[in-house]
Amino acid sequence: MQVTMKDQNVSFPGTFVLMGFSDLPWLEIPLFGVLLVSYIFTLIGNSSIVFLSMVEPRLQTPMYFFLDNLSMLDLCTTYTIVPQLLVNLWSPEKAIASWSCMTQAYLFHWTSCTECALLAVMAFDRYVAVCCPLQYVLVMHLWACVWLAAVCWASGLANSLVQATLTLYLTFCAKNTLDHFFCEVPALIKLACGDTTTNDLSLSLGAIPFGVVSPLTVLISYTFIARAVLKLPSAEGRRKAFSTCSSHLLVVTMFFGPGMYTYLQPPGNNTQSKFLSFFYCVVTPMLNPLIYTLRNKDVKEAWRRILSSQGRGKSLKAR
Repeated sequence: MQVTMKDQNVSFPGTFVLMGFSDLPWLEIPLFGVLLVSYIFTLIGNSSIVFLSMVEPRLQTPMYFFLDNLSMLDLCTTYTIVPQLLVNLWSPEKAIASWSCMTQAYLFHWTSCTECALLAVMAFDRYVAVCCPLQYVLVMHLWACVWLAAVCWASGLANSLVQATLTLYLTFCAKNTLDHFFCEVPALIKLACGDTTTNDLSLSLGAIPFGVVSPLTVLISYTFIARAVLKLPSAEGRRKAFSTCSSHLLVVTMFFGPGMYTYLQPPGNNTQSKFLSFFYCVVTPMLNPLIYTLRNKDVKEAWRRILSSQGRGKSLKAR
């Protein structure tokens, strides 16, 4: 259902219409079911990682500290996008209030930029662990980890405040229909009918540290890691080193791959872009905890200890 507006210039509309997947109406109900299941798994999986990192002493290391931050980012992204998407898929009404739309734009830009920086920091952490193991405790001490995480969150917030605030000053005329399933800054800029040179320039400059420097940091880190691992004399040592880094490398690929393809491809195929956005906004946050849990011995052992201790507690109560 499209919301109509009067044919006059409007500095900022009162509502926006999120078209989402309405061009494929037969897909909306099945997609609703898939999204609801993935939403539940995402909340359970990421919350469990945050819980484990807090209660399990063996997981209170730099790697799991950053993984904890990644899970919190995935939870924030999920809470920002999925509830509104569920409503839009179930209901014929696709409108979203302008304040909700801008809240989505602020929060999504913040979490996505922060995640780009955090993945780069996690790659650096793996580089120090593999290439400089004797200096690892000195380099990645507690306050260094806290400082790095704080820089990630603060830089993402700063970029979000700049980009989303500039969007508030755009003129939208009679346009309020977004061909997307959530509000994001680039989609809002495309919708504007005034001069967007400042916004486009600001968006391009803001993308350099998060969309260029962060992936390059990951690439350089893993290049050094691969060189160091291949020099290890034992096959068991190489296998263990690659196993330590494989989970993070898979998460990085799932995040940066679809994201970079979506934003770098020429405009035109909106349906493909929406499905790619759906993947890194919805599917990736669900898969991240599964990847780190299924491929990580420490996490599985932590769950066994917690579950076994609960089982012993129940048996003692029964006696």
